[in-house]
Amino acid sequence: MIRFNKVSLQDKIKACWIGKNLGGTIGGPYECSREILDIKGFVTKEGEVIPNDDLDLQLIWLKAMEERGPKAVDEKVLGEYWLQYVMPNWNEYGVGKSNMREGFIPPLAGELNNTRWKHSNGAWIRTEVWACLYPGLPEKAIEYAYADACVDHGFGEGTYAAIFVAALESAAFIFHDINQLLNIGLSKIPTDCRVARSVNIVREAYKNGVDWKTCRQMLVEDSSDLGWFQAPANVAFVVLGLLSGEGDFKNSMLTAINCGDDTDCTGGTIGSIMGIIGGTAGLPQDWVKYMGDDIVQGCLLYGHGSYPTSNTELTACIMNMHPITLHIPFYPFIRTQDTSKTSVLIYDGENDYGDLKASDYYGTDFVDTVILSRSPYSFTGEATFFKSLLEFEKAPKLLPGESLKGKVSITLNGSSCQRHIHLRWFVPEGWQVTGSRHIFVPFAGQDGDKTTFAEFEITAGDQPSSVSRIGLEISCTGTPECIYMPIQILG
Repeated sequence: MIRFNKVSLQDKIKACWIGKNLGGTIGGPYECSREILDIKGFVTKEGEVIPNDDLDLQLIWLKAMEERGPKAVDEKVLGEYWLQYVMPNWNEYGVGKSNMREGFIPPLAGELNNTRWKHSNGAWIRTEVWACLYPGLPEKAIEYAYADACVDHGFGEGTYAAIFVAALESAAFIFHDINQLLNIGLSKIPTDCRVARSVNIVREAYKNGVDWKTCRQMLVEDSSDLGWFQAPANVAFVVLGLLSGEGDFKNSMLTAINCGDDTDCTGGTIGSIMGIIGGTAGLPQDWVKYMGDDIVQGCLLYGHGSYPTSNTELTACIMNMHPITLHIPFYPFIRTQDTSKTSVLIYDGENDYGDLKASDYYGTDFVDTVILSRSPYSFTGEATFFKSLLEFEKAPKLLPGESLKGKVSITLNGSSCQRHIHLRWFVPEGWQVTGSRHIFVPFAGQDGDKTTFAEFEITAGDQPSSVSRIGLEISCTGTPECIYMPIQILG
C-alpha cells in the first residue's frame, strides 16, 4: 500500500511544474547550441516566462484526459488532439501530423517517413503530466507516455526515451535516490536501445570520476551517427546533470543546460524531476521569485478552449483529476490499483510507502508486449468484446504490381464467448487481397485473452494512386459491432 499525504503530494506536483518552467525559461534562449556553454542563470527579465512546447503540449493531454476520461485516451485520441489543438509542424511534430492528415493511424503515423526525427526529443519532454496523474505508478505512467510518444515517434528512440523518463518521474514521488530512479527507468526499456546506451555511458563515467565536460563530449561522439537534437544524448545530458549536481538544484540544472543542444528540454526535465523529489522547499527560492508563477503558451491554437495559466492552477487541475485517474470518486481517500497490483491511498495522514523497494518496479512487460512483439508498421482497432491489430511486414508503399504482406490479429477483450470473426476487404479497382477471410477465436478461459491471427497479402494494381485507400471490415458473429480499419498505401 502506497499512502500519499494530500498536501505533500500537491506540493510535489506544484514543484514539478515550477521546475519545468524554470528549466524552460533559463535554457530556452540557448536551444540548438552545439558548444559547451557557461550560463549562470536567467537572461530574461524578472517575471518573464518563455513559452515552451515542452509544457504547452501537456496542457492538451490534460484536456484530453478531462474531456474523454483515462479509459478512452489512447494514441488515436491523442493524435486527434494533435490535429485539433497543436500549432507547430516542425520536425517529428510535422511528420506525425502530416501522416495523420493522410489517414495513417498512430503508431504508424509516427513511424512512416520518419527515419531521422523518430529518435528526437519531442516526446520525453512532455511526460510530466502522466507522472503527476499517476504518482508512484510508473507502469500506468509509461502506458500513456507510449500512447503519446508513438504518435510522432513510432517505435523509435524518442518513444523509449519517453517511457524511461515517465517511469523515473512517476517513481520519484516515492524514491529520491537518483541511481534507484535510473534503475527503474532503465528496467522499462530494451537494454540494447540507444537511450539505455547513452544513460549507461554517463553512469559509468560518473562512477569512474570523469568530469562532466569530458562525459558530455563522450556522449556527443557516441551519438554522432544520429546527429544533434536526438533523444539518447539529450536524455543522457539530464542524467549527467542529476548525477554531477549531487542534489544541488542549480548545479544540476545548469550542468545539463551547459551541455548545449536541446537546452530548454534538458533544463526543464531536470527541474521537474528535482521538483518532484524535493517539493517546493527544494527549489531555489530566488529563482522561483524571479520567474513567478505564470504559464505562457506559444504552441496551442488559440480560440480552442481555456488552459491553466499558472503552475498553481495546473497543479489544482491535476489534483482534481486524481479521483478519475485513480478510479475512486471522492477525496480524501483515493484507492487505485495499477497493473502491478500496487494500491494507492491519498489521505490526510503521513506519507507511508510500506516496504516498497525500487526493484519492485523493475520489469519490461510493457515494452515487450506493446512494442517488441509487433511490427512498427501497425495500428489497432477495438470493439466492446474484441480488438484487432493490423501489422505490415514493411512500410506500406507499393509500386505497380508489387505486393505487401501482413497479418490481422484478433484478441477477445473480456468476452465470455468463443467467436467467429469475418474479414471483408474493400480495395481499389485492379487491386487484390489474398488470405483467410475467417478467424475462429477460442474462449480464453482462465488463461487470459486469447489471440488468433490471419495472414494476408495486398497486391497493387497497374496504376496505383499516390495514396490508395483500402478498407478492412472486421465483423463478429452474434454482435452488431464491427471494426473498420482504414488502410492507406503510398504509391
